Amino acid sequence: MKFILSLKSFIYILFFPSLVVSIVPDRSSISQFQSLSYGKTIVSSPHGMFELGFFNLGYPNRIYLGIRYKNIPVDNVVWVANGGNPINDSSADLKLHSSGNLVLTHNNMVAWCTRSSKAAQNPVAELLDSGNLVIRDLNSANQESYLWQSFDYPSNTMLSGMKVGWELKRNLNIRLIAWKSGDDPTPGDLSWSIVRHPYPEIYMMKGNKKYHRLGPWNGLRFTGMPEMKPNPVYHYEFVSNKEEVYYTWTLKQTSLITKAVLNQTALARPRYVWSELDESWMFYSTLPSDYCDHYGVCGANAYCSTSASPMCECLKGFKPKYLEKWNSMDWSQGCVLQHPLNCKHDGFVLLEGLKVPDTKATFVNDSIDIEKCRTKCLNNCSCMAYTNSNISGAGSGCVMWFGDLFDIKQYSVAENGQGLYIRLPASELGK
Repeated sequence: MKFILSLKSFIYILFFPSLVVSIVPDRSSISQFQSLSYGKTIVSSPHGMFELGFFNLGYPNRIYLGIRYKNIPVDNVVWVANGGNPINDSSADLKLHSSGNLVLTHNNMVAWCTRSSKAAQNPVAELLDSGNLVIRDLNSANQESYLWQSFDYPSNTMLSGMKVGWELKRNLNIRLIAWKSGDDPTPGDLSWSIVRHPYPEIYMMKGNKKYHRLGPWNGLRFTGMPEMKPNPVYHYEFVSNKEEVYYTWTLKQTSLITKAVLNQTALARPRYVWSELDESWMFYSTLPSDYCDHYGVCGANAYCSTSASPMCECLKGFKPKYLEKWNSMDWSQGCVLQHPLNCKHDGFVLLEGLKVPDTKATFVNDSIDIEKCRTKCLNNCSCMAYTNSNISGAGSGCVMWFGDLFDIKQYSVAENGQGLYIRLPASELGK
């Protein structure tokens, strides 16, 4: 067996020189005052799905501490500790200090370290089969009460069981951040995270600019992701309460290997599934999925439909703000009301099959029904639209929009989207 392992290591070094392969017995943890040096790894427990160690991405003088799939030889890195601060030689050392923190040093200088939320009496760092590197106290009664975990600080990859969102007590924003490129894990300017609007939703941001919006969670799915339906492979979950706001997914089929990767070059977040037969990552889906998924392409008070020509149209009761620009397919200025509103004499028209508008200027009340929601919106002259905040079952809750309505998408199949009641003057309702 030892000979087989050594031969396998030799083959990996010969054909994959950028991988640093461990030829010492596998271990899954680092105890207090133990260290992990260049050329060694720890392997996840109990099934050995992942390993933590030092590697480079084709540049020998750029060495990173990270987590990768152990038995997948290509595009296998899922987390990097020191992405913006690579080490230039093999004199790297990772230690678990008595404080309960992992500290990565290079030539006696700290290159990266964790900041545990609590002190530990008997700390241990472990790599789990989920791909999560955790630090816990062996003396703690709750062994899943982690002092620190890599899942709280993702790189560019989302794995099963990982959260994207906010832990409110610590004001911690858990988000994906793209690498600058495929061989440079320096954080780029593309991120994917939940924005804490009154009706929270996930945005892909390029710097400070909105690039893609997934739409809010409506009790069944994100309104901008109609394919997110009950299925035998994925279980989706969205949680929003006083302690945390997050989205996560888990696998119903544990034998499946899949990941979602935020890509700076493609400006996208594709999902891949590993094929054992082809020994490659198979493309599964991507965000944005089409042109209408790019944020705000039709401007205010308009909707985008990939099945229409032109793709942008004003909402009912609205007209292009600048007709000449609109007719030349410059839709950025959007639409305005054809006739002014008259406040309490207005009414509402139902548009169906939508990704509902950007939720920045919204009000949510989960305790009232749709009729009370209508009354509340009608009595507020600034309220421009309303619908249920939860469409599961018969529908419940109330969300109202104020001001211009941005980034609406219409689906060709109505049930793929959601209904939205839009305020119009009485003169428009009879048309």
